Amino acid sequence: MAHKKASGSTRQKGNRQGKHRGVKRYDGQFVTAGTILVTQLGTVFTPGDNVDMGRDFTIFSKIDGFVKFKNIRKDKKSINVYEKLA
Repeated sequence: MAHKKASGSTRQKGNRQGKHRGVKRYDGQFVTAGTILVTQLGTVFTPGDNVDMGRDFTIFSKIDGFVKFKNIRKDKKSINVYEKLA
């Protein structure tokens, strides 16, 4: 008779790579149309002027211009892209 219990399955399925989410372009940087500005889970950042959001909440630029972040509330920010930085 065996005196050892059967080994159970592991909880962590090995090391996994990170998803590389976060801000990709910062305030004042020049971007071209289609440039990804933020990858995120949910709407931490909301799209503003000349910016759109993909199905996976990725925010990207619609025009060439400069990135500008704007506070909406304490926990929300809006991202805008303007042709000229004011």
